[in-house]
Amino acid sequence: DVELQTDGNRSGHLQNVLLYVLAVFDHEVNEEIVRIIAAQLAEIGDQFDKEIKARVVNDLVQHFLNENLSGEEITRCLSEAVEGLARAIPSDMEQEKAMLVLAMVLTKKIANTMPSLLQRVFSTTVNYISQQLHNYIVRMVSVVKQ
Repeated sequence: DVELQTDGNRSGHLQNVLLYVLAVFDHEVNEEIVRIIAAQLAEIGDQFDKEIKARVVNDLVQHFLNENLSGEEITRCLSEAVEGLARAIPSDMEQEKAMLVLAMVLTKKIANTMPSLLQRVFSTTVNYISQQLHNYIVRMVSVVKQ
């Protein structure tokens, strides 16, 4: 069990998410490697943050608030939002990297909009990342290790 913590640092948020995701994947990773990756992703996230329209965030908030939707359905909604936003990303960026950063930025924006959803949106994002981006994260960590 890993506890979610936020430290107010822009790359710290991504670092905590990556550490949590890697713990879920049962991978032990040097925290310095995670810090390097998080800093790179945070820089990209800052760029994406400005591009995400409030309507997308508000639509996702409504889905997360809907108690009748299962975890699977919420994950699907998040996945559809990430994929839709990723289509607008410049083609010179790896699609998986764009999707990872978008998922994290959306998580932050949703939690900032409706803090009571933090636990649900965080667990949904971890589920989405573990289903869709597991291999990409493992590759990314192994590249930085070298």
